[in-house]
Amino acid sequence: MSAGSRHVAVRPEHLADLIEPVISAAGLELESVRISRAGRRSLLRVVVDGEHGVSLDDIAVVSRAVAAGVDAADAMGPGSYTLEVSSPGVDRPLTEPRHWRRAAGRLVRVPVQGDAIDGTVALAGRVIEAGPSGVLIEAAGERREFGYAELGPGQVQVEFGKFEDDGETPADDGETPAPGGMDLAGDVEPDGH
Repeated sequence: MSAGSRHVAVRPEHLADLIEPVISAAGLELESVRISRAGRRSLLRVVVDGEHGVSLDDIAVVSRAVAAGVDAADAMGPGSYTLEVSSPGVDRPLTEPRHWRRAAGRLVRVPVQGDAIDGTVALAGRVIEAGPSGVLIEAAGERREFGYAELGPGQVQVEFGKFEDDGETPADDGETPAPGGMDLAGDVEPDGH
């Protein structure tokens, strides 16, 4: 290998140890650190999350702080790198108690240990709460508690036009609802044009 193409192997665990205190100081949690090569550059991907979500301002603050810490420690070695800080998307699997806790009120689909051929059955329901030992899920009008060991990786389901769950069904006002049950008229004010 020539000196001009030297590539220093950077371990994600080392970077995680370096940047985790910076992210904690911002009131967030480090979800993952990944490093990949993109030509001559390295790409450092950092995923953060928080109890009440992550705002764009949070991402900006954390990005500056992480970049300063990584640069000061020369943790990425020689050469240039691109830093990408983001929050987990809706497609992130629910695997940790904190993921389930943050999904309270959301509709999820999750494999549960059961009697199916492969030992699991798929369950779709709403997360009521998640505690230290398991998750309370309401499915088909029934609330059931599952230990974390019984659950596979859960997946949040995207809902459009979700009605607030106040125990009542919407009143029939004689109007035909829009597809998917969404009220397209809502409380929209005319804009004067």
